[in-house]
This record gives sequence, C-alpha cells and structure tokens, in this order.
Amino acid sequence: MKKTAIVYDFDKTLSPRDMQEFSLIPSLGYERATDFWKEVTALSHDQTMDPISAYLYLLQKKFREQGQPLRRENFAEVGKGIQLYPGVETWFDRINDYGRTQGLEVEHYIISSGMAEILEETSIARNFRRIYACRYFYDGNGEAVWPAVIVNYTTKTQYLFRINKQVLDEADEEDLNTWIPFKERAVPFSRIIYIADGMTDVPCMRLVKEYGGRSIAVYDPSSSNARSTASRLIREGRADFMTAARYDAGSGTEKLVQEILNAMGAESVLDDREGKTDEEAG
Repeated sequence: MKKTAIVYDFDKTLSPRDMQEFSLIPSLGYERATDFWKEVTALSHDQTMDPISAYLYLLQKKFREQGQPLRRENFAEVGKGIQLYPGVETWFDRINDYGRTQGLEVEHYIISSGMAEILEETSIARNFRRIYACRYFYDGNGEAVWPAVIVNYTTKTQYLFRINKQVLDEADEEDLNTWIPFKERAVPFSRIIYIADGMTDVPCMRLVKEYGGRSIAVYDPSSSNARSTASRLIREGRADFMTAARYDAGSGTEKLVQEILNAMGAESVLDDREGKTDEEAG
C-alpha cells in the first residue's frame, strides 16, 4: 500500500477553540480568554516579537507572577478536557479503513502553533504518527524555563517536508536538507491532504496545493466569520476545498476526504503503470 498523510492544524480545526482557552487561561484569572490574547498582541507589537514567542513568554510570566511556576503537569488536565468537533473521536479509524480500500496506508499528523504538552494528553493523541507543536524546556526541578520549540505560521512548512521525506526526528537537520528527487520521496506531496481553518495556515495550504496535494479549509458551521474566512481561502486560491468542521460518519468532510483518497488511489495505480508494458504492469 502507498503511504498517504493527512496533516491537521488543531485549534478551530479539530477543536472549536484554542486549546489554552479550555482551562489553562481561565486558571490565571481571566474571565475572557480574549483579554489574554489582547495582551499577547500588545506585547508582540511593542517588542517586535513573534506572536507565538509572545504567548509562550506571557503564559510563563503569568504563572510565575501567581507564585506557581509553570510545570509540565499543568498541561495534563488541560489536554484531557479539550473539546472536539463532532465525529473526531472515531474519524481516524474510519478514514484509515477507507484508505485501505483504495490501496493507501493513511497516517495522521498534527502541525500546530499550540502546545505539544497539551496535545499529547488529548484523547486522540494516539492516532497521530507525530505531533509537531510548541514545547517548553524544563529544568531539573521540572519548571518551564524557555521555549524549546516554537512553531509559527511559516516554520510549519518545515514539518511538511519532514513528512514528505519521512525525516520525522526534529533533531535530524542533515537528512531533512538532503536532496531527494520528488518521485522518490516516501510520501509525495500528491498524497498529502492538509486540513486547517485560517489565514495563519496559508503557507502550508499553498505549499501542499502547489506541489499537487489537496488543501481543505474547514470552518465552524455556527460562525459566519469562520465561513467567510474559508470562502476567502478558496477565492484567493489558497485552499482547494472548504467544508464545515464536522467529522462524523456521512458528513461533508468525510465524503470529501473519501473522494480525495479515491483520486489519490487511482493516481497511484497509474504512477505504477507509467512506462510499463501490459505484461510488466500485470
């Protein structure tokens, strides 16, 4: 079977809100999560700071000011309390089974500017071959002292190449930067589906789309703003398709992904036959 990858953003893609908003930000005394994000935006502008660096710094600072150093265990309960869109819990097994009917081995990945420590504690973490997201470095006392990994809107694309070449270890820079002809890569872009929700996903959406894969813009069906953003991504040629963020059996998202897998499976058969005689093709 041919290896195929479905790559997801997380916040507002598989879950209706930013992961930090379920309990982490409220635990700092914020009644509205938007107030925390406003402080992040102000800090980013005032210090000419990457917004992702700004939120990681501010989160650590707020915990320290409350006299409770930020530790890995702060994130465990947050991950367990994450809400998901309808159908997400059973989505992966259904799509894996369908992929096999098309001769495809489907693997799932997350590339998120959220926090790996939270994502690794969610109920669906076991379904992902890799979770690429921001994480802290912890000292000998288990306290967060520095961002070890920052995944922002443009650095997300590096992880698509890791998946494409199957150089999944984040410490392996040499193999990642070694040239491999496109047709010889373990998961060609033509067998990658990227599913995300917003303008911050544009670099990844365009990369996958331009190299022959498929990009899907999902939106919260209860939000007119989210639908408008998805429509803009389609209108401006950033994404191939848009669909409501529902993942239950028979949903528009499931039907769309099945249709894409049908096409990828058929294309893989043609790729194998290319340049061969009838006898060689079997």
